[in-house]
Amino acid sequence: MAYNFIRVERDGPITTVTMNRPEVLNALHADAQLEMEDAFNVFAADPAQWVAILTGAGERAFCSGGDVKSRSDGKKRPDTGFAGLLLRFDLTKPVIAAVNGLAYGGGFLAALACDIIVAADTASFCLPEPKVGIAALGMQRLARELSPKQAAGIILTARRVSAQEGLQLGFINEVVSPAQLMPTARRWAEEICQFSPVTTHASKELLYKGRDEPSLELALKGARDYPAVRDLMASDDVKEGARAFAEKRPPNWKGR
Repeated sequence: MAYNFIRVERDGPITTVTMNRPEVLNALHADAQLEMEDAFNVFAADPAQWVAILTGAGERAFCSGGDVKSRSDGKKRPDTGFAGLLLRFDLTKPVIAAVNGLAYGGGFLAALACDIIVAADTASFCLPEPKVGIAALGMQRLARELSPKQAAGIILTARRVSAQEGLQLGFINEVVSPAQLMPTARRWAEEICQFSPVTTHASKELLYKGRDEPSLELALKGARDYPAVRDLMASDDVKEGARAFAEKRPPNWKGR
């Protein structure tokens, strides 16, 4: 697929997806969202790509949400949800949000759908949907990140949350200057790429599937049956890790 509303760059095992509609604060209409779905489908299927970074073009916005003007255009939206991410629950590869400006509505939720959030100190977050008479479908993501009272305070008042407050609340991993945003996101990605992607997939699956189990007992007892964990146990990399440790050398990960 040729992309008109996003940019995709690959550098080694790292894919960077940039929402590229700065003239409308990177608001996403149906066509842009379908492009993002395709980009993340390609990323998920490519064994040479291990980590993705999601950001927005320009200095003002990560993503201001859905393009309100196109809401009733009748065009198909992605099956994987807003931005090709919101309903994507089978992606075991890590995604890092590099939030360079405002992240409102679906933009906030797209950031929350990522595994790690790095934010510029000028970034802000908001679910403003009540101001235009709608509810933010997908707000459940915020409720899982925060306590019910903290989430309610943000959702029900549609107030703006600064990057520094987001760090204090716990849904942001690191806050940096705008100039350091992409280097910092890249540093996180490179740190993850030090390890076998098979291990990373299993770790991410254990994190999220385990959280969703009814009890810790079920999470621990059922862990070996998770697909990515089974792949890890049968992989060449799990053997290579043990060999490298015994031989006191860096491991040579194959990703299989």
